Amino acid sequence: MAKSGKDFTLGFITGAAVGSIIALLYAPDSGSKLRGKVSYRVSAYGEEINKLINKLKAEKEKIASDAKKQGDDVVSDAKKRADDLIKEAEALLENIDKSKSKN
Repeated sequence: MAKSGKDFTLGFITGAAVGSIIALLYAPDSGSKLRGKVSYRVSAYGEEINKLINKLKAEKEKIASDAKKQGDDVVSDAKKRADDLIKEAEALLENIDKSKSKN
């Protein structure tokens, strides 16, 4: 995920948490109800954050896997091209040797 996406996600979660806490503090509830609500919200946000972290880890692994595959493909292609060039050079050398031996 791009840095701006991470920043947006972090800002969104932080804003939601701060907004919820401010709303709860201004609500006309007793202290015990307020503590229960805050505890519930913190627990819910903690679960959401854990889900997001797991999702980001999975996405990171997928991106790393894709990058490794692309790197392997590039290396494989480069090896094939190098082998082809070597074969062409050997064929040219053989042709040169044949032309020298004819003369």
